[in-house]
Amino acid sequence: MYEDKMKTYISANGVGAEHLRFNASCHSVEEAAETVGASPKDFVKSICLLDPDGNLIVGVVKGEDRVSTSRVGKILGIERPRTALPEEILEKTGYPCGGTPPFGFEALFLIDPKVTEKELVYAGGGSETSLLRVPPEELQRANGGKVVRIRK
Repeated sequence: MYEDKMKTYISANGVGAEHLRFNASCHSVEEAAETVGASPKDFVKSICLLDPDGNLIVGVVKGEDRVSTSRVGKILGIERPRTALPEEILEKTGYPCGGTPPFGFEALFLIDPKVTEKELVYAGGGSETSLLRVPPEELQRANGGKVVRIRK
C-alpha cells in the first residue's frame, strides 16, 4: 500500500526517481546498503521532527550523519524541535518509520549540503523493504527543500 502510494506520487508529479522493491529489510542504512550492494555513503535518511506547534519538519541528511535539532531550531527561529515518534511519523507523513521518503507529503524540508555532493542517492521508498534512487537535485525539486547545514 505505501509503496504504491509512493509510485503513484512519483508518476503523477513527474519526479525523476526510481522506486526499488526488495525482499529484505532496508530499515537501517546498513541493511539498505547491504541489500542494494552500495556504500552507506550513498544513502540519505529523512529525520522527522515536530516543532513546538506540532508542525512537521523533515531533515534530509547523509546516512552517516545525524540531525542537530539545535541547528534546526536556530535556522527556523523556533524552539528546538523534537524527534517525532513512530506513530506521529505515520500520521504526519502517511509512511511508516524506517521507510519514510524524502518527499511526497506536506512538511518543511531541510536538506543538508552534504546530500548534494553525490550524483545519485538512495532514500526511503515508502516501506521498510523499498528504496528510491534519485539525483539530489531532483529530490530537492520534489520536496521544495532548503539546503542548509543541519547535521551535527
